Amino acid sequence: MSTLLSRIFGRKNAKPAEPSSDARLDVSALKPLMSPTEFAGLQANQKPAALPGTNPDDLTGMWPMEQVLKVFPSAQRALFQKYHIGGCSSCGYMPHDTLDKVARDHGLETDKVVAYIKESATLEQDIEISPAEVVELLKKGAVKLLDVRSPQEYAIAHVEGSVLVDQSMAQEIVNTWPPDSPIVTMCHHGMRSLDAAAYLRGHGFKNTRSMRGGIDAWSTLVDPGIPRY
Repeated sequence: MSTLLSRIFGRKNAKPAEPSSDARLDVSALKPLMSPTEFAGLQANQKPAALPGTNPDDLTGMWPMEQVLKVFPSAQRALFQKYHIGGCSSCGYMPHDTLDKVARDHGLETDKVVAYIKESATLEQDIEISPAEVVELLKKGAVKLLDVRSPQEYAIAHVEGSVLVDQSMAQEIVNTWPPDSPIVTMCHHGMRSLDAAAYLRGHGFKNTRSMRGGIDAWSTLVDPGIPRY
């Protein structure tokens, strides 16, 4: 768990890094964990000779996971959230593994997994919440706002009352907070927070959502006094 936590939430005592932009989807937090030796052990003849097409409607169990994740960017979060697939070394997979193999390895019916992946983009919309909605919840004291950015980013701009979450606190949340706790995760542009929300939902915190647009949207739509970077 600690490796996955560090990828999503980071460590506060880590060497300072330049503020990062998550304008592009960052799903590294939920990628299968593979050691260098595992990568080295991959043989060319183990991989499919050719990848399938890119039409989402053509998804089948024969697609390799690398293609599934390319065509369905939300699939990684969705599979972890619902089936706990890809969260650690014991439940991970190799890029060339077919979706059918991954499903069978987890005791799942491939057809059901295929259907769920196709629905994942729509289902992910349920995870997101607008900055305006978060404002109202904060006014009522009805939600915990968790900031999953780096300490350096948090120092540049943050929402008053938000809590900067590192690996240690993420473990505390999972181990001690009530599963029905109302939680909203946030980051810079709303991508890393989706990973964090999926992680928490995957651990039973179903009342977790991700703030759409992150601190950047908050500055634009709620409080122009918050610096943008």
